Amino acid sequence: MRILGVNAVFHDPAAAVVVDGRIVAAAEEERFTRRKHGKAPVPFATWELPEQAAAWCLRQAGLEPSELDAVAYSYDPALVDDTLDGVDSGGWEKLRTLYARRAPAFLRTALPGLDPSVVRFVRHHVAHAASAALAAPFGGCAVLTSDGRGEAESALLGEYRDGKLVELAHQRLPHSLGLTYEAATAHLGFRRSSDEYKVMALASYGSPRFVSELRELVFATGDGGFRTAAVPWEHFAPARGEHAELLPEHADLAASVQRVTEEVLLDLARWLHERTGHPDLALAGGTALNCVANTRLHDESPFERVWVQPAAGDAGTALGAALALAADFGEAVEPMPGADLGRGFDDAELEDWLRRARLPYERPADIAATVARALADDRIVAWFQGRAEFGPRALGRRSLLAHPGRAANLDRLNDVKGREQFRPVAPMVLADRAAELFTRGPLPSPYMLFVHDVAPQWRERIPAVTHVDGTARVQTVEPEKEPLLARMLTEFERRTGLPTVVNTSLNTAGRPMVDDPRDALECFGSAPVDLLALGPFAVSRGGGPA
Repeated sequence: MRILGVNAVFHDPAAAVVVDGRIVAAAEEERFTRRKHGKAPVPFATWELPEQAAAWCLRQAGLEPSELDAVAYSYDPALVDDTLDGVDSGGWEKLRTLYARRAPAFLRTALPGLDPSVVRFVRHHVAHAASAALAAPFGGCAVLTSDGRGEAESALLGEYRDGKLVELAHQRLPHSLGLTYEAATAHLGFRRSSDEYKVMALASYGSPRFVSELRELVFATGDGGFRTAAVPWEHFAPARGEHAELLPEHADLAASVQRVTEEVLLDLARWLHERTGHPDLALAGGTALNCVANTRLHDESPFERVWVQPAAGDAGTALGAALALAADFGEAVEPMPGADLGRGFDDAELEDWLRRARLPYERPADIAATVARALADDRIVAWFQGRAEFGPRALGRRSLLAHPGRAANLDRLNDVKGREQFRPVAPMVLADRAAELFTRGPLPSPYMLFVHDVAPQWRERIPAVTHVDGTARVQTVEPEKEPLLARMLTEFERRTGLPTVVNTSLNTAGRPMVDDPRDALECFGSAPVDLLALGPFAVSRGGGPA
């Protein structure tokens, strides 16, 4: 079966192709349009169809639209409860539902030759669940999804048996952990539906002193569900303007909301384990991008292993919808091979871009050694290698790299990216060295979806990647899967004695992660980056030797 999965007309539009149960390609539309989260620039315009992402995924699979057996659309308008339209979403849900009902016609226009009769609607949280459990390396497992909303629900708990989902509980709206966290995000002066990770980072600077009061409003019900009442945010901290000063009360509120969210998720996980007995848990939905909560689930829930879909947000539902249909058709679905499911470019294409840009460049004998030397000299490196990541984390394909032993590099990188100084950056480390530096949380951790304690003896040695609370969001590197990264890390340690480097996403504030060579060259030209490693080629700031 040849299946195209689509998440459209809401934030994070994306596409994915699954052929005979194997994931071939997946990409977010923002990487093509350069509009972050896929939001159109016109006020109150709808979000986009993933036209370019879908067309690229089909090309990658060698398919024409007419050859598709099915298109899986990760939202079912027939399930929307009209009494809940507009729940905390400013009317967007009505638009989303209207466009979803017309999806077959829109997709036929976007993908000429597509038979609109092959479009199938997949329930939003079923798509989330499939993106986690069917892509995980477990076979059967328990699955928990949680986000802002999908149709008329905000969470699903169940298990996969022989490739089939058995639902055990779901949470109907208006109760939603995701919407509550979004409301806190907006109150704290950030963008409501895309800046939740800033609240998670800010929480480390505060004390959860409002937890007792919040527990009266947000709590698990002991039956696989929870309740979320309207929170009087002003009671806890004043509303903050977008660029206003962050007060101690704001950090305390962030810490309190974070703590209560973790507690509810732990209660849900314990209930789910009691019902299923599975040793393994898979997570998806926007809430599953909360690394701190994921770590508590790993450390404190009865589950032995926890796996999180790297594209846990709504972009991942494009993949999940395709996987769900593949399983429904009786196909054996292969686990996700990695997050590198996006666009890649061969050396000739990369060199052609450099020539057209008229930039002086070199092709060193080993780009990994060249980059390690630059990092050891405290230069910031833009690293563009292989196929792009699917999901919001930079995993050594489209990354900014720096020396972790220089405390000033945290502020330096945040200045390069134009973002808040309280935001942490992450360490990248060889998998077989990670346990020497980092404790607590699961290792290996290839997708940067958990936090780990930095071992006390290492905190002063790698201050740039040690957050204010002594933790770090780690990415581990397996040499057999990522030989280039592994060589770079090994050479950097040889020069510095440090087996880790700073890794953060290759982009600047308000812009999607770099995806193609043009994006990389624009970012290098506009940001104070010292070296661009574009495939095997090195471009140095000022045109000097790399």
